[in-house]
Amino acid sequence: MKVKRALISVSDKTGILPFVEQLTALGVEIVSTGGTKQKIEEAGLPVTGISDVTQFPEILNGRVKTLHPNVHGGLLAMRGNEQHEKELAEHHITPIDLVVVNLYPFQATIAKEEATFADAIENIDIGGPTMLRAAAKNHNDVTVVVDPADYKKVLAELKENGETSIETRLQLAAKVFRHTAAYDTVIANYLTKETDEAFPESYTVTYTKKQDLRYGENPHQKAAFYEAPIQSDRTLAAAKQLHGKELSYNNIQDTNAALQIVKEFTEPAVVAVKHMNPCGVGRGETLISAYTNAYEADPVSIFGGIIAANREIDADTAAKMKDIFLEIVIAPSFSKEALDILMEKKNLRLLTINMKGSSKDDKQFMSVSGGLLVQDADLHTLEDADISIPTKREPNEEEWEALKLAWNVVKHVKSNAIVLTKNDRTVGIGAGQMNRVGAAKIAIEQAGAHAKGSVMGSDAFFPMNDTVEEAAKAGVTAIIQPGGSIRDQESIDKANEHGIAMVFTGVRHFKH
Repeated sequence: MKVKRALISVSDKTGILPFVEQLTALGVEIVSTGGTKQKIEEAGLPVTGISDVTQFPEILNGRVKTLHPNVHGGLLAMRGNEQHEKELAEHHITPIDLVVVNLYPFQATIAKEEATFADAIENIDIGGPTMLRAAAKNHNDVTVVVDPADYKKVLAELKENGETSIETRLQLAAKVFRHTAAYDTVIANYLTKETDEAFPESYTVTYTKKQDLRYGENPHQKAAFYEAPIQSDRTLAAAKQLHGKELSYNNIQDTNAALQIVKEFTEPAVVAVKHMNPCGVGRGETLISAYTNAYEADPVSIFGGIIAANREIDADTAAKMKDIFLEIVIAPSFSKEALDILMEKKNLRLLTINMKGSSKDDKQFMSVSGGLLVQDADLHTLEDADISIPTKREPNEEEWEALKLAWNVVKHVKSNAIVLTKNDRTVGIGAGQMNRVGAAKIAIEQAGAHAKGSVMGSDAFFPMNDTVEEAAKAGVTAIIQPGGSIRDQESIDKANEHGIAMVFTGVRHFKH
């Protein structure tokens, strides 16, 4: 069906004038509204106002202008349908063959700090989605364009054939419904947040593709990286890559894990991650001392790892990092000298990100077969904990500092999880084991001689006293754990027997 008439109404006017100019050259009549019509007129191009089509003025400050049978009849009429064509003729309605519409900038509006609720409501588009959906429903006869990136393709087909192919119209229609679904999702989530409903009866999310990935966890799996529509600069999706090859699926997972851990610290800290688990965490008065502590925590596993730092990477730290093979370094910034040093390694990815803390309304998602799990992010800290000390001995000042480090780290280790720390670094990490004593044995074996005089953090309570026994054998002097087992007293008694100080937090930190 040859395109004779186009309805154009766009908020994003990117490329619209060259597009209209070429449509006009093809003999297409242009119908338009409001600011789009004004822009076309100012360019000296012929255009028909929407009020001339509806024979009704725009009213209610532009809230009603296209919601009219003369518009929607022209969009929804099926060509070749005798009844439809008869009714068009009876009511003097001219078909519309091409619709070019994009919507009021609701998302951009609410992203502004100064935006009010009234601003948000006024930027909910009604007529635009209605026209898009009508045209997309009738894609057998109508071409609908919502994205300026598609202007070139549509023009090419019109120039060649005078119409678009059914394959193109179907693709564009599907894109429209994705677009309007995403638009409505942002609105729904904004309004839901205003009502303080954390888990409503239906949960809709929308993401925009940031990049295709070479593959997923394994080469035979396809993958892509999507980002949330309202993006904070403190999220991984907003990180800026300064150097190195493209991030892979596993890189993104590991970097996100490292980022969440390093955000736990206010003092200079460095985290090394392998396969979603920390292999070394260090803190210090300076970044280089923090990095040295993280490296010495496990100089074997850090090889090929992901590094996250919560301070600018300086030249001295960069020089040390350059000595080993690393996949990624992410930090708030890099000094010029540090960049010069690290960029000598052509494949090393260097990323910058705002290191602010997490928001209290952060949600975590996990897909399961046929469903989606949604939960609040685990933002609980020791400051939020109901601390109690059930043992005869309390931790001394040095042990308290090490226990805080262990607790900050263990919440980010796959369960069952045990972390040993000493001074300002981890010395042993046992992750993802089927029983707690097994995780403890791994952490103690990794720590070796450093286990003596260390402290232990456990993400969940001890179901029996065997983990405390293993800790005592290794020379652990203090333990931090949630408590809450019906057999807590056995672990308390065992700790007292060996002079171990034990701290209960009252909060579990499972991470599956």
